[in-house]
Amino acid sequence: MSLSLSSAAFKEGAAIPGKHTCDGADVSPPLGWSGAPPGTAAFVLIADDPDAPAGTWVHWVLYDLPAAVLQLPENVDRSDAPAGLGGARQGRNDSRRVGYAGPCPPPGPAHRYFFKLYALDAPLKLKAGATKREVETAMQGHDLGTAQLMGMYARQQR
Repeated sequence: MSLSLSSAAFKEGAAIPGKHTCDGADVSPPLGWSGAPPGTAAFVLIADDPDAPAGTWVHWVLYDLPAAVLQLPENVDRSDAPAGLGGARQGRNDSRRVGYAGPCPPPGPAHRYFFKLYALDAPLKLKAGATKREVETAMQGHDLGTAQLMGMYARQQR
């Protein structure tokens, strides 16, 4: 069984509900995973939009999730170390804030939002507020497996 990632809020390739975007409550979607490779000690979750006009836009960086944590509830607290996640840390998104920042593309065609889960053989032990680049650098040589979930979102002309 390989690592898989899913959400009760949207299916692979489907629209992300408005409540998980800047047009709604802007709360993180619930996520769950299974099939962690043997030796998994921690997980990292990165959500980004490769279709953003200025290049890939990072919406969420969450790391050092213990191997025993197999799901994220809806509306993860926007704090350095969200309660109930076993000491996991959140990094800065490209809005320069800690935690989740939902899809907020310019009006026009739908953008793709990739939620990527990485199984690691060791926690990263980075301070809270790390960037995607810092997390990816620290993950080098520790990645045991990856899963992703892609959702779409488009904003209407106002």
